[in-house]
Order: sequence, then structure tokens, then C-alpha cells
Amino acid sequence: MEIKGLILDPSTSSPVVVLHTSTDGEWFLPIWIGPAEANSIALHLEGVEPPRPMTHDLFVTALSACGMTVPFVFINSLSDSVFFAEIPLVDRDGNVQTIDARPSDAIAIAIRVEAPLHVAKEVLDQARVPGASGEDALRLILERLRPEDLGEYQM
Repeated sequence: MEIKGLILDPSTSSPVVVLHTSTDGEWFLPIWIGPAEANSIALHLEGVEPPRPMTHDLFVTALSACGMTVPFVFINSLSDSVFFAEIPLVDRDGNVQTIDARPSDAIAIAIRVEAPLHVAKEVLDQARVPGASGEDALRLILERLRPEDLGEYQM
């Protein structure tokens, strides 16, 4: 999947990252994220170099210093409107250690290391939105939005 864009939910002013795939039809996956993670993703996508490393930049630098790589990130489950992700870390010897992550952090790291973003079929089946265009998808996302879909996240 790829990042289609970042939007603000007009009813809550919460950032939403919209993922897109055209595999097996045109699908969009909206994931509500925190403002800090949205800022980190947006700055990187826009090519803005902050004067000091942001947290995700620091994490990637530390991984590199330890000889570890990120081959992909994986949004692996959805439970009670909360997405979960994993980041596999591969060391110099090819050993893999998988760490738990929020999808927003996994996405921010994936774009920095140019790693593919994978989403479990079960997650797509539960949360994807069909659409012929990004605008259509956004309209469907916002029309289907219920307060309980936002989980416990408060702004």
C-alpha cells in the first residue's frame, strides 16, 4: 500500500492517514493518528529537513548504527477500532526481531527507510473503503464515521 494523503477529520480535527492500493480494485484505508505522527509523516513526505532529528529520524539512525534494517512494516490487526502494526528488524546476520508498533509510527519509519507498507487481508476486509477517487473515498470515510470509531484517543 502507499500513502494517498493526510487529512483532518472535520468533525474532530484529528489527523487521518489514508492508505491506498489498486490491487484487486481501488481501495482506501483510513487510519486516525496523532498530531505528532501526522506532522512527522507530512514533513518527510514534503521533503522538509527539520533542524534537529525528529523521533522517527532518531530511531532510524539508531537502527542503522546497530546494523539493522527494516525490510517492510506490517499493519497486522484491527481490534475495537484500534489498528496494530509490527516492524521486523533484520540484523547483520539475517536474524529477525519483530517489534510491536502503532501504525502511525510504523508508517513514519517505513517512509524514511523506503520500506514497503503491508496490510493484513483481514484488516483490509474490516476497514477498507472502496472508491473511484480519493475524494470519493474521503466522502465515504467521513459518512461512515461514528464516534466509537475514534476509540479512546482524545484531542
